[in-house]
Amino acid sequence: MLASIAYLLPLLGLISALTVLLLAPRIGERVARLSVGFSLVIFVVALGLFSQQIFLGQGQLATLGISLFTIHFDALTALMALAVSAISLVVHLYSVRYMREDPAHTRFFVLLDGINAMIMLMVLAGDLLTLLLAWHSMGVILYFLLNHDTRREAANRYAFWTLITHRIGDLPLMAAAALLYSSYGTLSIPVLFEAIAADPDGAGALGLPVSETVGLLILLAAFAKSAQFPFHTWLPYTMEGPTPVSALMHAGIVNAGGFLINRFAPVFAHTDSVLQIALLVGLTTTLMGSVMMLMQSDIKRSLGYSTMGQMGYMVMECGLGAFSLAIFHLIAHGIFKATLFLDSGSLIGRARRDSNIPEGEIYQFMVERRTPRPPLSWIVFAGITIAVPLAIVVSAHQMIDEGFLSHQGAMILLLFGWITGAQTLFFVYKIGGERPFRLLGYVVLSFALVILGYVLAGHMIDTLLYPDPAFREAIYDAASLPAPLFTVLMLVLVAAIAGAWLLVFRSAARREPLTRRYRNGYLSLYAWMSREFYVADLHGRLASALLARSRRLNALLRWV
Repeated sequence: MLASIAYLLPLLGLISALTVLLLAPRIGERVARLSVGFSLVIFVVALGLFSQQIFLGQGQLATLGISLFTIHFDALTALMALAVSAISLVVHLYSVRYMREDPAHTRFFVLLDGINAMIMLMVLAGDLLTLLLAWHSMGVILYFLLNHDTRREAANRYAFWTLITHRIGDLPLMAAAALLYSSYGTLSIPVLFEAIAADPDGAGALGLPVSETVGLLILLAAFAKSAQFPFHTWLPYTMEGPTPVSALMHAGIVNAGGFLINRFAPVFAHTDSVLQIALLVGLTTTLMGSVMMLMQSDIKRSLGYSTMGQMGYMVMECGLGAFSLAIFHLIAHGIFKATLFLDSGSLIGRARRDSNIPEGEIYQFMVERRTPRPPLSWIVFAGITIAVPLAIVVSAHQMIDEGFLSHQGAMILLLFGWITGAQTLFFVYKIGGERPFRLLGYVVLSFALVILGYVLAGHMIDTLLYPDPAFREAIYDAASLPAPLFTVLMLVLVAAIAGAWLLVFRSAARREPLTRRYRNGYLSLYAWMSREFYVADLHGRLASALLARSRRLNALLRWV
C-alpha cells in the first residue's frame, strides 16, 4: 500500500511542471506559487509515508505490471524522500522572489519541478531501468538549469563540463545494469539482491565476479555524480547558474552518489577490496576539497569546494563500512549547505553596506595575523589538545554502542574526530584572549555535545536502515583491511599527526612562522594549490578538444 502511494512523489512533480507550463500564459508570475503549492503537498506526502514506514519496518514493492517504473519503498527510500522534499520546498520558496524579475521564470520552475521529480524517481526506483532513466535525466535537466542564462559564456562552458562528467558517470551504471541482467535475468532490484545473497561468488559475463565488478562500477558512477577526484571540477565551477540551483545541487544532486552506494549495500557486503577504493578516493577528495576551499576568494566557489570535501568524507565513510553514517552526513550537510547558499547573497549585501568589521581577537588573528601571547605553556596545552578530544570521542561512542570500537572503520573515524577536536582546541590556543579558560570550557562542552549528538543520530539511522546486526557486520567486514596493513596505517597516521602537532605547537610557542624555514616548499605548494593542481586546466583542454572534434565531425557529415 505504501509503495503504491509513493508513486505520488514523482508524479506530483511532473504534474506541477506540466501545470506551470500550461498556465503560465494566463497567470504569469503566479505560477511560482503554484509550484510551491505542489512542493508542499509532496513534502506532506513524504512525511506521512516516512511516519508509516517507521511503524511498518519492512520494504514493499509496487509495480504497474511492466518491468519499468516499479517502486521499492523501504526505510532508506522513506528517509531520502523526506529529506529531498524538505530541501526542495525551501528552494521553491526562496525562488519565488529570486526569479520574480527573470523573463524565463516559467522555464526555470518547469525544470526545477522536473529535476525534483527525477530525484524522487531515482530514490524510489525498484528496477534498474527506472534507476538509469532517473540517473540520466537528472544530469540532462541540471545542464539546462545551470545554463539558465544562455547569454553568459561561462555558464554555458561549465554547464557543458557538468553534462559531460555526468554522461561519463552514466556509463558504469549502465554497464553494471547490463552485467546484473545478463547474470540473473531480472531487472528488479530487490530480486537481484536476493539472488546475489544466494550466490555471492557467482561469475557473470566474461567470467567476471559479479559482486566485485558491480561494486566497482557502482563506485565509479557515484564518483562522477558526487564530484570525487578527479571528476570534481564540474561542481565548484557551476556557480554561474541561479543561486537556488546551486543550493539544490549541493544539497541534493551531489548526494546521489552516497544514496547509490547505500542502495547497493547488499552488493558491497559481498565484496573483498572494492570499499578500500572508496576509502582512498574519498580521503583524497576530502583533503583536496578542504585545501582548495581555503584558497578561494569567491564565496560561492569556496562553498563548492567545501561541498567537494564533504562529499569526499561521505564516500570515505562508505569505504569504512559506515553506510548509515554517510546517509546521516549527506542529509545534515544538505540542509546546512542549502542554508549557506540561500543566505550567501544576503551576506554579501550586508558586507557591502557595512564594511566596518569589529576588530576583536579573532579578527586580529585571521586578518592582521597578530597572535597574542598563549595563556599556557605549549607543553601543557599540547597535552590538553591530545587528551581531551580523544576522551570525548571514545566515551561518546562507548556510551551509544559498546561494540563500535571493534571495527577498523570505527577506529579511523575516531581518529578523524580526534583530529577535529584537537584542531579546535589549537585554534583556541592560538587566539588566546583575556579569559582563555572560560573559552576553553565552552569549546570542550560544545564539542562534547556535538559528538554525542552525532553518534546518537548515526546509531539511530543505522538501526533504522539496517536493523539486521549480521548485515551490518558483513559490511564492516567487507571494508576491513588486512590486520598488519591496518596496524601499520594507524601507527603511521598517529605518528605523523603527533609529530606535526608538536612541531606546530613549538613553533607557536616560539612565535616563529613555519614559512621562514620552508619558504620555497611552501611557495611551490601554494602555487600548485592556487592553480587547483592543474586538474581544471586539464579538463578545460579535454573539453575544448572534444568540441573541436565534434565540429569537424559535423562538418564532415554535413550536419551543419
